[in-house]
Amino acid sequence: MRIGVLGTGNMADALATHWVRAGHQVTIGGRDQRKAELLAARIGGGAGSGGLRAAAESGQDVVLAALPFGAGAEVAREQRAALEGKVLLDCSNPVGPGFRLLTQHGVSAARQLASAAPGAHVVKAFNLCHEDVWRMRPPVFGGRPLAVPVCGDDDTALTLVRELVSDLGCTPVAGGGLERAGLLEATAALFISLWVGQGADVQAIAPPLAYATGPSQTATEGGTGV
Repeated sequence: MRIGVLGTGNMADALATHWVRAGHQVTIGGRDQRKAELLAARIGGGAGSGGLRAAAESGQDVVLAALPFGAGAEVAREQRAALEGKVLLDCSNPVGPGFRLLTQHGVSAARQLASAAPGAHVVKAFNLCHEDVWRMRPPVFGGRPLAVPVCGDDDTALTLVRELVSDLGCTPVAGGGLERAGLLEATAALFISLWVGQGADVQAIAPPLAYATGPSQTATEGGTGV
């Protein structure tokens, strides 16, 4: 794929590195073109660099918005002509001080991108983990690959993003339409508050899949000694 990356931060670095290794053609773009050039050089593998417009135009298949909440919509609005008809992948988290959800349960960051660039096909993914998890080769825990929820409305866009998820060694999970992106963002706010604020094991919150709808009769009987 030909992938444009808007941003020069840690998420741009982590994800683009995997995609270059997988054989994709990547262009890093930033307002500071020198930072984009340095990141592209560090990633290697023929990664290109330029300004935001250059990255948006070069991402003929997918454009990653690896930008802070607020800046993402501004950049998408500026580059909306170059984003027309393209997949715009949002990995941002609108989480502020006190682990507060900055959208106030209103329009999600992903939907704000879609409003700023109405001709793009916005997909939400890669927002539930720290950037260093995405640097792992691959992110596997207890022998199980990390699952990555993906939300979006366009089938072709979802297919491309699922491929990019698989390129990291992760398992894509259908998260529903873009209207559910806000749930992913709220989940990130909750998880971060538990991880960072309390040192809690978030994986311990949910029971195993076999118990997702309650224990089976057999399990109930075994648990009660019947």
